Amino acid sequence: MSQPQATEFDAVVLGAGSGGYATALRAAQLGMSVALIERDKIGGTCLHAGCIPTKALLHVAEAAESVRHSASLGLRATVDGVDAAGVRKFTDGVVTRLYRGLQGLVAAAPGIVSVVGAGRLSDSHTVTVDGIHYIGRHLVLATGSAPRTLPGVRLGGRILSSTEALQLPEIPSRVVIIGGSVIGVEFASAWRSLGSEVTIVEALPSLVPQEDPALSRQLERAFRRRKIGVRTGARVAEVEQRDDDATVVLADGEKLDADYVLVAVGRAPVTGDLGLEAVGIKTEQGFVRTDERLRTTVPHAYAVGDLVRGLQLAHRGFAHGTFVAEQIAGLNPAPVTDALIPRVTYCEPELASVGLTESQARERYGDGVRTYEYNLGGNGRSQIRGTTGLVKLVQEPGGAVAGVHMIGSRIGEQVGEASLWVNLGLHPDQVAGIVHAHPTQNEALGEAALVLAGKPLHAHA
Repeated sequence: MSQPQATEFDAVVLGAGSGGYATALRAAQLGMSVALIERDKIGGTCLHAGCIPTKALLHVAEAAESVRHSASLGLRATVDGVDAAGVRKFTDGVVTRLYRGLQGLVAAAPGIVSVVGAGRLSDSHTVTVDGIHYIGRHLVLATGSAPRTLPGVRLGGRILSSTEALQLPEIPSRVVIIGGSVIGVEFASAWRSLGSEVTIVEALPSLVPQEDPALSRQLERAFRRRKIGVRTGARVAEVEQRDDDATVVLADGEKLDADYVLVAVGRAPVTGDLGLEAVGIKTEQGFVRTDERLRTTVPHAYAVGDLVRGLQLAHRGFAHGTFVAEQIAGLNPAPVTDALIPRVTYCEPELASVGLTESQARERYGDGVRTYEYNLGGNGRSQIRGTTGLVKLVQEPGGAVAGVHMIGSRIGEQVGEASLWVNLGLHPDQVAGIVHAHPTQNEALGEAALVLAGKPLHAHA
């Protein structure tokens, strides 16, 4: 794209990932002029090396599992092999179509000037790219995050981050995944379905430790049934790399050999070499320090998405970007609250949750918290799909549903309704009055609410 002649804008947005482009689009809708600066491709990690390509890979994995288990449905079909190049072509095609659509959306938005290049702050109002100064009445930092690694473990060769894992020319025969949170379990699930031998090493006592323990226990059992190796409470002492393979050495001396090692220990905010501290924008452990309205220590400068400590989710970035644009426009929007943001982990089985876990609720409200777990074995659609799992509700003492936690095949599709319950502060009695279609997985939510409302139908109180 050609560099613009105009250099003064209502807002200069540094970074065009989920948070950045959402800021730009909403600001443009509100009549503002915006410089949207991105050193790589608009869409950021989520579109090009995160949410979208990993979910496309998981879709391929789901198709393979469906064929593999088709005999139980009376069908004769087999998976004769996996064409890694064909899988990559499919995932790349999904990304390309969405990228072109997003490019068109931004290009059509009046008031947005797209700038390609690495930006750095010259002062608290100015971002400089290739010698050109883009001056903003407001500044929005949206540079996202990058994969972390362990001390002493250098990425490269046989040691991968999630970005390199998506670019592999093959499906690995043996892989060790360091980290059992969202990224780790999603890759473990996909690769196992595509024929890999997979072992997960997690330093904490459970997989997906950010989730309610009821979900963590179910996921670990499901993974073990799928013959995914799980080492929880295990620390990595060393990773040895050779030309053709690698070995992960655990602190207890156990050695795990693999063709590749995926390091999935989280993502770090990208704040280095932006010139933040020099203009008065403070950081803490790499994250930009903000107040609840996402203002940095420089009042006219904001930060969104993965730069702000908390959940690292694309839809949190969208919400942050929309909020900041409306804040700049003087609309006084309600702040974005992490506890009210839904979360989905797209492994098999899927995990979905919103609101407080049981332990968080008890810490906040005390012993009057009520919970109920509805087993998906009693749900007709789940039986048809052959899935196991549960829906767990957490209720404030005598009050609203404070948290919903679910595990099961494709259960993430139900988190929208759960999010409404928690965000609107609905009581189980109110939810119990909603008629849910039968047979759907969605009615599992309704059944759980009926129990807490004191009128169970297909479940025991």
